[in-house]
Amino acid sequence: MIKLGPPLEEMRPMLFEDIFLSRLKLLIIMAKAYLKDYPIGKYRKSAIIENAHHVFYHSLQLISQINFSENYESESQSTPTSEIDIEEERKFHQRVQLLSVMVKAAAENRLTENFRKKALQENLDRTCETLIFTFHLKDFEFLKVA
Repeated sequence: MIKLGPPLEEMRPMLFEDIFLSRLKLLIIMAKAYLKDYPIGKYRKSAIIENAHHVFYHSLQLISQINFSENYESESQSTPTSEIDIEEERKFHQRVQLLSVMVKAAAENRLTENFRKKALQENLDRTCETLIFTFHLKDFEFLKVA
């Protein structure tokens, strides 16, 4: 049997952030499929809504951890943290939360106007720029089946 993946000594336990990023990437793929007018069937719709819910609340949890660590570090002053980096991370998480709300609205057929689709596209582009996550939708032709 062929074993795929990294060698055993290079493996590490999965972290909370790993799950968050995987769900976020899936949400991005689902949003791009929606913007390309791929059909949203019953199962895909429920998957989008559930994934958007998880991404939103994981993002809230990560932002609260950032706030907690920032307050703790400001009291101890043991490791200097750049305020610009913290602010950028907060903006990223706000963008992710907005993305999850918009994608959920799209799955529930509440995102119909052109300017809303344009706002979703702009938010997706900015989020992808931050993540440096690129893919070609043509590689996901299986999304045409709902």
